[in-house]
Amino acid sequence: MYHKFGLFITIIGIFTIPALIPDAFGHGLGGDQAPPISFEGMEVTVRTDLTPSDITVEDIDDVNMKVRFFDTLTDTTLEKVTYRIEIWRSGDLLARNLFYDLDGRLDVEIRPEANCNEADLWKCSVYGGSEHVTAPGALFVFGEDCNDDNLEICARPTITGPIFEKGGLYNIRIDIEGATSPKTLLPILLSYDTFVSVAQEQNFLVQTASAEELPIIVKTYYDDVENFQFDTSDNSINFDMAFDWSPDYVDLVQVVHEEVRVPKSFVPYAEGKQFKGYVNGIEVDQRALLNDPYSYDDTNVVHFLITNAELTRINEELGPENFDSKNMNLKLVPLDEASKSSTEFYLVDTTNFEEVATTVNISWDGKYGANGEIPFEFTFFKEDRQLLRDVRYSYIALDENNNEIARYDGDDPNNPGIFATEGIDIQRIFVPSEGQMRIDILVYGTGLDYDPTYSGIGSAIIEIGPGAPSSIVTPPPTTEEKSIPNWIKNNAEWWADGAIDDASFVQGIQFLIEEDILRIPPTTQGSGDGSNEIPGWIKNNAGWWAEGSIDDDSFIQGIQFLIKEGIMRIQS
Repeated sequence: MYHKFGLFITIIGIFTIPALIPDAFGHGLGGDQAPPISFEGMEVTVRTDLTPSDITVEDIDDVNMKVRFFDTLTDTTLEKVTYRIEIWRSGDLLARNLFYDLDGRLDVEIRPEANCNEADLWKCSVYGGSEHVTAPGALFVFGEDCNDDNLEICARPTITGPIFEKGGLYNIRIDIEGATSPKTLLPILLSYDTFVSVAQEQNFLVQTASAEELPIIVKTYYDDVENFQFDTSDNSINFDMAFDWSPDYVDLVQVVHEEVRVPKSFVPYAEGKQFKGYVNGIEVDQRALLNDPYSYDDTNVVHFLITNAELTRINEELGPENFDSKNMNLKLVPLDEASKSSTEFYLVDTTNFEEVATTVNISWDGKYGANGEIPFEFTFFKEDRQLLRDVRYSYIALDENNNEIARYDGDDPNNPGIFATEGIDIQRIFVPSEGQMRIDILVYGTGLDYDPTYSGIGSAIIEIGPGAPSSIVTPPPTTEEKSIPNWIKNNAEWWADGAIDDASFVQGIQFLIEEDILRIPPTTQGSGDGSNEIPGWIKNNAGWWAEGSIDDDSFIQGIQFLIKEGIMRIQS
């Protein structure tokens, strides 16, 4: 048995816990940080934050927009900054003006106002403030400096107009025209794009196969939903919205977020159900589709959280003909009920090992088992059992002998942690054998600032049963033209490290070739019966290929050798 206190000591030993400074760009709930630009020995950037962070149209009367200009290397805010700010939505300019701030933190009160009758929406925007005497044209308000606690009384300019009165993705473009002095113009213009999302709810009433009227809400954080359809044959939901698929624009979009809310009383969408999601006909990664049965007692919320990486993959898979498309089609299909197991535990701080206000639930589908990848769902709760949003965390999985199975800390070495926007995240972990395994969780904090309020460490012991005979996981084939999909490298690495035995590796590769997922040149089939031993050099090749030391051709030559010698039998 594992001893709880001993576990926490062990967890600290295997996690690296850095001092966290937000020094890389990223997207958060109601905030965005642009990639830094090199300037005079600094790496300077801007960050935009909205207060409140989660805005739904018609729920708010005013919003604070905070823009900070700082050096990411030292987290130092630059002073006496002249900003040119533009606010755009769906290609429409809504506001444009100069602003000046003494301490490098600019706060602007935005007052949404609908019913603009101008063709050019920016003409309806009205600005409040005084022109700074030494920064011509730049708005400035004398008075108490703003901080996060005094926004109601501090001195800040205002914009009143058609901003945040409609849901969608807002592009806040920021040019730094001067810094360190109101009279100092920068020799080069520093330009940044940041994006913030504002939600709006659209209500639909559909009729099910049993003639029941079913209310469905789509909460969109991107643009208006159109062509909403409900298919009674498979209970799927399908809708469109405007989206620019040109690669240059896709590169800028950090995430597209849509929520579909359906009553739990409707059995296909009841609690515990699982779903498949599609964007423009391409199935999205399981991690892009999150099922939230926690936020409402009577409603299931399914989130489409389509990241920049997933948007890029979909665009590449559809090919250049999709680049000119201005439409995104989303489809949600309910599946049969899953047989889920779960475990729950609290986190403690890393100093005194005292309980913090964070609970973690880990659940997984019982149909998955050892000798394969298991999709584990991590859910983070606050003390009131509400989802803890904008979580940044990492995990380590170990077998019952404390051998490391998997470790993941996100994709950005400068901005550690996996980002769980809605407090729910799915990670696929290869589990080589049955029995007990341990998953350790480290929560760094929440938001782009890594707020430590809910940070801590914790651990769960999980019992894994038997799985399928082949350890090679086979994602669905794509239209990608590459000879070898990148994910196959994981299988090669596991085989080279001994996590997968020879027979499992051969069986998996056979399946991939026969299903045309792994493509190799035509090769004469040997007469062997598949019982011959695999030469050691082929396993070495697989390991070297997985780590990038040899190219694809060298790896394929090893596979061709197995076929020629009859060690691997391929069905024509």
